[in-house]
Amino acid sequence: MNQVLVSTGALIGRPNGRDYRLLKEYVPRLSCDGIEFMMYSTWYEVVDTLISDLKSYHMNVPVMHCQKTIGESLAGMETTWDGQQFCDRVFSEEEDRDVFQVGCNNFVTNLRVAGEIGAKSMVLHLWNGTVSDKNIEKNIERFGIFNELAKKAGIRLMVENVICNQKDPMTHMKRLRECYPEVLFVYDTKMAAFHNQTENIFLPEWEWMLSEGHVQHFHMNDYGGGYMDWGNLRVLPIGAGRV
Repeated sequence: MNQVLVSTGALIGRPNGRDYRLLKEYVPRLSCDGIEFMMYSTWYEVVDTLISDLKSYHMNVPVMHCQKTIGESLAGMETTWDGQQFCDRVFSEEEDRDVFQVGCNNFVTNLRVAGEIGAKSMVLHLWNGTVSDKNIEKNIERFGIFNELAKKAGIRLMVENVICNQKDPMTHMKRLRECYPEVLFVYDTKMAAFHNQTENIFLPEWEWMLSEGHVQHFHMNDYGGGYMDWGNLRVLPIGAGRV
């Protein structure tokens, strides 16, 4: 059954201090089938209280959005600003192992939250941030580890078509399908529009995304910028942009 969900990312953010307790007040006032709960990194220290409180709100949470920056722990590199330009640095073997272990630990915590609040699916930014898709083969290789962890937890993992700074999301989604034939995707309308890929999903060469059931979830929001227009990434409500 199709459901219309509201992302808690539209309700909880920096302006209100990422206070998840506001959901107790906000969610009952929404006209929707349920919510997609988004995890923030600042909540790891209070995860037990977070779970207890969320369960007490009795919300319908079919889908959880994994902490967005977890994908960066898979890349094996970092991009930093030296004051004049962005510089890439590949991790040493030891650094890579440590960063990836932290990412795995956080991912397992996300899976725990999802299971406790009743979510059956989880949205993943497999690549993200400044590093984005600069070392995409590493991200794709390690997706298998995350996917197995999710399966063991009884959670369906879905990879979102996150914006890229090297190639484009659909190229990486095709590569994921080659490596993991049963991979599932989230299709975000703004992310697609950023790369001029909004209509691609209907083209013959991409029909497998829908016909084979790979796209299981949609994020509906609008976009008012042009092709890879980094200055216009602001999320817009449907009808306020060009999607």
